[in-house]
Amino acid sequence: MEQNETSDPRIAKFWQNYTTLLKRFRIPPKSIPWYRRHVEGFLADHPNVRLRSHSAENVVRWLERIGRDTNIDAWQYRQKVDALRILFGHFLRQPWCSDFDWDRWLNGARALESDHATIARTYEMIEKSVEDPKNHLARTFPDLYRRFLVAIRLPDYSINTEKSYLDWINRYLRFHNNRHPCDCNEPEVASFLEHLTLQRKVANATQSLALNAIVFFYAHVLERPLGKIGPFSRAKKPKRIPTVLSIKEVNSLLIQTKGLNQLILHLMYGTGMRVMECVRLRVLDLDFEYRTIVVRAGKGKKDRTLPMPDVLIAPLQAQIERVKEQHDNDLAGGFGSVFLPDALSRKYPNADKELRWQYLIPASRIAQDPRTGVVRRHHLHQSAVQKMVKRAAEATGIHKRVTSHTLRHSFATHLLEAGSDIRTVQELLGHTDVSTTMIYTHVIGRGGQGARSPLDRLLVESP
Repeated sequence: MEQNETSDPRIAKFWQNYTTLLKRFRIPPKSIPWYRRHVEGFLADHPNVRLRSHSAENVVRWLERIGRDTNIDAWQYRQKVDALRILFGHFLRQPWCSDFDWDRWLNGARALESDHATIARTYEMIEKSVEDPKNHLARTFPDLYRRFLVAIRLPDYSINTEKSYLDWINRYLRFHNNRHPCDCNEPEVASFLEHLTLQRKVANATQSLALNAIVFFYAHVLERPLGKIGPFSRAKKPKRIPTVLSIKEVNSLLIQTKGLNQLILHLMYGTGMRVMECVRLRVLDLDFEYRTIVVRAGKGKKDRTLPMPDVLIAPLQAQIERVKEQHDNDLAGGFGSVFLPDALSRKYPNADKELRWQYLIPASRIAQDPRTGVVRRHHLHQSAVQKMVKRAAEATGIHKRVTSHTLRHSFATHLLEAGSDIRTVQELLGHTDVSTTMIYTHVIGRGGQGARSPLDRLLVESP
């Protein structure tokens, strides 16, 4: 288009109007030329197709193709998607755009970080950890860092616990100006914990986590168990009641989404899965014969089986077909591998390219594995789901604090309201202790708060 722009005033007018629309959408001025280049790139790849003749299939095929280009960063990919969204959805107002799942392509582009819980333990590269400016333990005391990894991984602590413990150990070291931990004793630990309460105003659970990390470090890494730490200011432990949505509120939340986003919310509310459990589902975890969904290595590394909602059978089967089509295209392009946990990739060398191991909710683009350098299609980043839930809640006008975990709370509460046994709900949620599940009885007024207000009785009985 650039070559004929000066000779054809219609083309000049087209770009002028498109630029004006970009400004209305508050696209930064420095990004506007790039939006134009993205549209020009799309048009150049379809030289024989008129602009208004493009279909959703053309856009999908183009986004899938450029999504396999490892030279394109996630932000660049999102920019390309946004350029087409504004062009076809708001400038040309194509009818098919109202049903096009733009969110899937926009939000599914983020790659997993090197310390993401899914892939963090694939390989442990001490050299890269030493280069990390935030990892004071690895930079200052690399031998202690190696001992820490051995100490926390032999008993098979979760990756999230490992990351939390390491973070608090690094904070403890920074607080004492990177002194050698052996030179710090109980008084130094007490001063750090008191600093968290008085200066940082942390919650009780946060202070307890910091204490557990330091106690573990001294006992299992330094092999110098701490004695009596002595008195220090402890953060107060509040009693929190989970936020629960009513049936009507859940329904209004769900109708704000469509496509893959709606399927994700249906899964989370319909089964009570945590957000990471949902995005990590693989094709083999769905059993349509027994109508079950298997959650593997959930919190505490526990597997559990959940009933598959009947209304999701057809949408889940359709999603598998979409995954299969995408996977076939990836294989044809020389890709198609997926991350396998533990040592499965060595035990089954070709399993990473089998359909059954593919993620049910894949990212919209392939990306380089930050640990191994292998180009793979990972699962959708959990932050995309969290942001999507927040946007949907804002659109409904719900004033409660709604997060992705609110759907899990609502699932448990609505089961109890429908008469389900507390032990059944405990098993479905994967709680180790039933006391954790009992919190939902207070939400529905079956616990000590089940009394009726005397004001209601007064107004009813008054003449």
